[in-house]
Amino acid sequence: MSQAGQNLKYLRKLRGWTQEEFAVKLGIKRSLIGAYEEERADPRIEVLEIVGDIFKLSLDELLLKDLSNTGSNYLAKRRQQKMMSAERNIIHFVPVKAAAGYLAGYADSEFIDELNTFTLPMLSGGNYRAFEIIGDSMMPTPSGSIIVGEKIDTTEDVKNDQAYIVVSRHEGIVYKRIVKNNKAKNKLTLVSDNPQYQPYQVNTEDVVELWQAQMVISKVSLQQRWDMNSLASMVNNLQSQVSSLKKKMN
Repeated sequence: MSQAGQNLKYLRKLRGWTQEEFAVKLGIKRSLIGAYEEERADPRIEVLEIVGDIFKLSLDELLLKDLSNTGSNYLAKRRQQKMMSAERNIIHFVPVKAAAGYLAGYADSEFIDELNTFTLPMLSGGNYRAFEIIGDSMMPTPSGSIIVGEKIDTTEDVKNDQAYIVVSRHEGIVYKRIVKNNKAKNKLTLVSDNPQYQPYQVNTEDVVELWQAQMVISKVSLQQRWDMNSLASMVNNLQSQVSSLKKKMN
């Protein structure tokens, strides 16, 4: 048997892909990925060629080298880039035009590496990402603002009534406040700061990423000002929504 099966397993885990996700990228059935990784079958050459294109590896490297021990120029470079990013607190920026691609490539290090980056010296010691938001659902945060969020590993770490970038399979990328319901732990209620928008729920199993908002970056010309009548109306609407939510949660 060649080294290919174990190398495929190593490369898949390096990217954080499930067997199903890896199978989709290779255009094969998930069961074949399992067979390759368990060394019940050898990967076909055409499959290895696709893997080689993805990871910039030769067939000899895939077939003969133990990549988990010896590494390769490509993998060593990738690890070095990640270490440099961590040390310099590089923040990858997801503009609105990249939002659709992000849903498919959020776990793909090559896709992330292609995003523009910047740094903020006041942020350190965390995993941060920036997202451009469009729309007025989180007013007074204006449309076109950039939300810098810190990665939250699980929904259990969510702080009630805090603002997050929520990445989910069905809703895409949204910026909302999260209200947790102790009676329905498999759901999260997403609430807009603009009370003209009604709260709605998402299933926790649909959520693929959570980024707790740490900073908002916006142009001075985009910042909104409220008159007292509009503000009073919004407060009344917000109080009504909070009361409605409390009734549903009790």
